[in-house]
Amino acid sequence: MDFRILDASAFYAGIPFGSSYDYYTTSLVYDEIKHIKKNQEVLETLLETNRLKIREPDEESIKIAIKSSKNTGDYQQLSKQDLSIIALCLDLKGQIITDDFAISNVAKNIGLKISPVMTSGIKDVGTWVHYCPGCRSNHKSGRECPMCGTPLKRKLLKRKTSPVPLNE
Repeated sequence: MDFRILDASAFYAGIPFGSSYDYYTTSLVYDEIKHIKKNQEVLETLLETNRLKIREPDEESIKIAIKSSKNTGDYQQLSKQDLSIIALCLDLKGQIITDDFAISNVAKNIGLKISPVMTSGIKDVGTWVHYCPGCRSNHKSGRECPMCGTPLKRKLLKRKTSPVPLNE
């Protein structure tokens, strides 16, 4: 694999500006980061030399990314840009360069490859649940316990088995 898929954190870290890999991103991410190095026109150079390619993910991959993020409990933490990167990785079967923990958790849960940028990356993969510290009940979502009214907190239920890749 001689290409990488970049989310916004990879651009902010300067990854595509000092490497010889080819990169992919989505138009949503590009619109978010196109102000980077604007005076130096570095992004335009990457596009002109075809080292940075902007590609939209398939609708089916977007649906899978959304469903997977809802299954892990990360959906509320992810932007449209984040979901587009996960979907593009599904399409291209590549590796996402990101420091975003929600992207990493969803991606790892569905068997995608992740490489962190400026952090050590996530160590634990799993599903987020909302729990009530008052009555100790678990809930799929919400801000307040429907049983006792206490504000809910989130915790990660760690997965013990390896992910099963989606239809490859």
